[in-house]
Amino acid sequence: MAEITATMVKELRERTGAGMMECRKALVEKNGNVDEAIKHLRERGISKAEGKASRETKEGIIHSYIHFNNKIGVLLELNCESDFVARTDEFKALADEIALQIAATSPLAISAEQIDPAIIDREREIAHNKAVLDGKKPEIIEKIVEGNIKKFCSEHSLMEQEMISDSTRTIKDLLTNAIATTGENIQIARFVRYQLGGE
Repeated sequence: MAEITATMVKELRERTGAGMMECRKALVEKNGNVDEAIKHLRERGISKAEGKASRETKEGIIHSYIHFNNKIGVLLELNCESDFVARTDEFKALADEIALQIAATSPLAISAEQIDPAIIDREREIAHNKAVLDGKKPEIIEKIVEGNIKKFCSEHSLMEQEMISDSTRTIKDLLTNAIATTGENIQIARFVRYQLGGE
């Protein structure tokens, strides 16, 4: 049995956002293997989050972020189940991380399903025409188009984007970990991103 040190627990907590006890348990269960413990915590977090997904989120905060150059700003509504969680520093830090992501990447929607169908149709047409111009065989064009659409959605929907602070995780992973840590359902309700000059 591997010795579980405080350093290992701290590292796991920093990498996953899970609670200290959850991290220690995961390390014990996975015999000190940090990567396996991360996988285990993420799987548990996903199942916990799925179980809470239908619970109402009537509390939360409106969070504002202004970029250091004062040329980009974000207003974000982040919801949770209780005022107690909404007032915690961790919840505010979560809102700040999400707002920073929005400022940096300018997503089109929270989820892929919310991206305007007209935009998807336009991207589909562009991908199809490019595949034809590139001389791709007709039988593989549809696969190429679907691959391009999937990539476009993952880059332009907030939940599917890789985090700018950790490319091994998505915003969905970040939210899932927060749900597992707080024990409450947390939802991104809406956001607005402003850029000087409206670009």
